[in-house]
Amino acid sequence: MSTVDTVEGGETPAAIIVLAAGKGTRMKSKVPKILHPIGGRSMVGHALKVARELDPQRVVAVVRHQRDLVAEHIGELDADVLIADQSDVPGTGSAVDAGLGILDAEAPVSGTVLVTYGDVPLLTAQTLREFTAHHVAHGNAVTVLSADHPEPGKYGRILRDADGQFTEIKEFKDATDAERAVSEVNSGIFAFDAAVLRDALSRVDTDNAQAEKYLTDVPRLAREAGHRVDALKMADYMELEGANDRVQLAALGHYLNQRTLERHMRNGVSIVDPATTWIDDTVELEADSTVLPGTQLHGRTVVGEDAVVGPDTTLTDVSVGRGATVVRTHGSEAQLAAGSSVGPFAYLRPGTVLGEEAKIGTFVETKKAEIGRGSKVPHLSYVGDATIGENSNIGAASVFVNYDGVAKHHTTVGNDVRMGSDNMYVAPVTVGDGAYSGAGTTVRKDVPAGALVLTEGRQVIVEGWVQEHRPGTAAARAAGAAAQSDRNDHA
Repeated sequence: MSTVDTVEGGETPAAIIVLAAGKGTRMKSKVPKILHPIGGRSMVGHALKVARELDPQRVVAVVRHQRDLVAEHIGELDADVLIADQSDVPGTGSAVDAGLGILDAEAPVSGTVLVTYGDVPLLTAQTLREFTAHHVAHGNAVTVLSADHPEPGKYGRILRDADGQFTEIKEFKDATDAERAVSEVNSGIFAFDAAVLRDALSRVDTDNAQAEKYLTDVPRLAREAGHRVDALKMADYMELEGANDRVQLAALGHYLNQRTLERHMRNGVSIVDPATTWIDDTVELEADSTVLPGTQLHGRTVVGEDAVVGPDTTLTDVSVGRGATVVRTHGSEAQLAAGSSVGPFAYLRPGTVLGEEAKIGTFVETKKAEIGRGSKVPHLSYVGDATIGENSNIGAASVFVNYDGVAKHHTTVGNDVRMGSDNMYVAPVTVGDGAYSGAGTTVRKDVPAGALVLTEGRQVIVEGWVQEHRPGTAAARAAGAAAQSDRNDHA
């Protein structure tokens, strides 16, 4: 009996029909089931990605529940996907009939048609390639992808004769106790000859326990018509698993994450603690990069060679350059160049661009900030709507005051600038190359290159104020003791 992992090569299907019409009531969500995210993509996003990797001539998605919302999402993912609307007749047979109708209306389809699902996010392109290759190589009219499942539950069962040859698919509600004891289950994923599918669907009725138009009747009808029908086991039953509620969604997410981590580790990435690391399927990690415990990498994040990210770091759509380090940082839509360093406890907001060998340090927040090569913002600062040149240093506790209550304004700091601690930059303002500032300076006007800018204020000391105005306090007692000590020293 063949299994998917024994078949090599692949064939390009004429079309792939992705069933995306389900309501998913057990999700208990206003969001359609197939739009729930897992590993950086919606569930239907995974299905469409895999479909495209097979390079079919056409892809059609069959929709019904919250039709406009689902169709819009699919269009955003892949504008070339055709949209078919399922009729009021329930069942997978009705859904496939709608998809085939759209394909035939555009141009009659011939050759191999694959049917997959929008809520089966673990299915891989490799499995589908090998499945399609088996279907074509054996001259099948219908091939169903099956699996031996340790907990077959209410899946349809694959029935075989004494010689192990496929005979039919029996839905759970229509199966006998003996048939329910079978562990080989129907994944719901099929390869069809288009002409056979077209003919069989025209003869499928709703005479069953659920009064639905079953796609699983097509193999029986095809076999009765003398066509070759087969079932091929996939190597990993988890690939057929779908998510009907949030418990199952979380379980699939965990499995997908472990699969993703394993792929990266086998490609030369060091992931110190897979148990506490979450990486979206969309993230790119170069060999010899390192991910430390408690790290989450999302979206289109890219981590370069020899870079170290973590521990306890969350990045979304962040580019981390070669040899950069990012420690205990939360960031999104930022670009960190080679050799740069960030954190710990930094917050990178969208538009942050950090140059080579530059630094964003402890308790620093940045937004729409371009920080040049070798420049540093080491401590306790906010840099927003700003451009900082190369090899400049921004002192601790500095704030780029960019908002006047109505509009945002820009600050420009030049190259080789040395700015003191506790500086305020009231935008719009420019600090020229090589300028210096004193501690506690408020920069309200442009500073020429090479200038020193200070904010001077007279320091006032009122002797004895604490003992006079705060008598009986700890401060007053400490001051009195110090005064007495001074008197004793001078006695």
